[in-house]
Amino acid sequence: MANFQLDELFLSTLKAWVAEQADQKIRKHLHELHYADIAEIIEDLELNQAVYIIKLLDTEKTADALAEVDEDFRERIMTQLSAKEIATEVEELDTDDAADLIAELPDERKEKVLAQIEDPEHLSDIRELLKYDEDTAGSLMAKELVKVKEDLSVLKCVNEMRAQAEHVTRVHSIYVVSATNKLLGRLSLKDLLTANSRAKVKDIFIPKVDFVYVDEDVQEVAKIMSKYDLEAIPVVNKKKQLLGRITIDDIVDVIKEEADKDYQMAAGISNDVEADDTIVELTRARLPWLFLGLLGGLGSVFILKDFESIMTQPQLRSLFFYTPLIAAMAGNVGVQSSAIIVQGLANDVVKGSLVKRLLKEIGLSLINGFFLSMVLIAFGLIVQQELILSVTVAVSMMGVIVVAALIGTFVPIVLDKRGIDPAIATGPFITTSNDIFGIFLFFYIAQLILGF
Repeated sequence: MANFQLDELFLSTLKAWVAEQADQKIRKHLHELHYADIAEIIEDLELNQAVYIIKLLDTEKTADALAEVDEDFRERIMTQLSAKEIATEVEELDTDDAADLIAELPDERKEKVLAQIEDPEHLSDIRELLKYDEDTAGSLMAKELVKVKEDLSVLKCVNEMRAQAEHVTRVHSIYVVSATNKLLGRLSLKDLLTANSRAKVKDIFIPKVDFVYVDEDVQEVAKIMSKYDLEAIPVVNKKKQLLGRITIDDIVDVIKEEADKDYQMAAGISNDVEADDTIVELTRARLPWLFLGLLGGLGSVFILKDFESIMTQPQLRSLFFYTPLIAAMAGNVGVQSSAIIVQGLANDVVKGSLVKRLLKEIGLSLINGFFLSMVLIAFGLIVQQELILSVTVAVSMMGVIVVAALIGTFVPIVLDKRGIDPAIATGPFITTSNDIFGIFLFFYIAQLILGF
């Protein structure tokens, strides 16, 4: 299937067909599209147009498309659908997607939709998934999977798999369980096909299988699946009974959401917002960090006032012209160090002694600081600046770089140990704090060298 590209001509044509209620044309042109492409189209339509398309097309197609649509727009769409219409869409979805969709509804409407679901097993599975806390493995897992009991013969095992596979979109693994549903291992398709038809599953299954507990944090699940390159992972309770499975598409969504959140936090945005959110929502997300930056700027003003005596000494007045340079270097070095540490913490590669990591950062900072200081001294010679002044600025900058790197390394590690998202240390927080420390150290070291 060719890659679908949504353009203005197609979109305007589709809108015209909706206005004309040209149902046959709409069905013909959307029938062959992937549900992800339909979701993209729906997001670019007006609310009434999107609802019209969803009600027109087969639920087999629109259910998956609805699950892909932006959450805020999907909530608006569902307000225009009846409880029965939502239930019809839900019945076409896997249990994890169905539970996610229903969880977005108000409690009263949620019960009305659940009451309209006709498949009792599907309904029971959805109700179970709705009980799990958000951000746990239970909230991500789907109940659809293929499992066989260890005492089955190979022939009966194949028949059992065939019956279960009808309800599973994609079979990633075949799990082996005991009579009490305890997860024992997994079954290799190759071993199953080459085994004697009278052999027992317990004689050919692989006992080693990665799994996660139902209350495991989703970030830990993502780390495990990433580390072992898993397409799916089974979910068990404390008794190791098999409850469901988590597939890679759900983990990709988790990783993307976390990356978006960290990116916004690094940019100084405290809440999860998007470009089309209201002015009030965007203000709430941005203003706290801007206020922090303002406080940092005021702190820098007071520091500069303490050293205003420099302005009365013509030979030292040039120090003030280097203030923006020192503040910028402090902020840049701090953000670099913190970004590397935050990334390492996210990938679970920041291990070992904190002291060793700080010593390593000091060594790196000294190398970078020495090179940059030599550039500053060379610049001073070119502009015929007094050598003592150039050396003072160079030494001060080296000190600022070392301290900024230590702060950028130390702060995210401490935040992580205290259960606070370390991504906060890559944004205005670290930049502002390093600006203040940088300016103070600059003038303090200059005062020690020049004696003013």
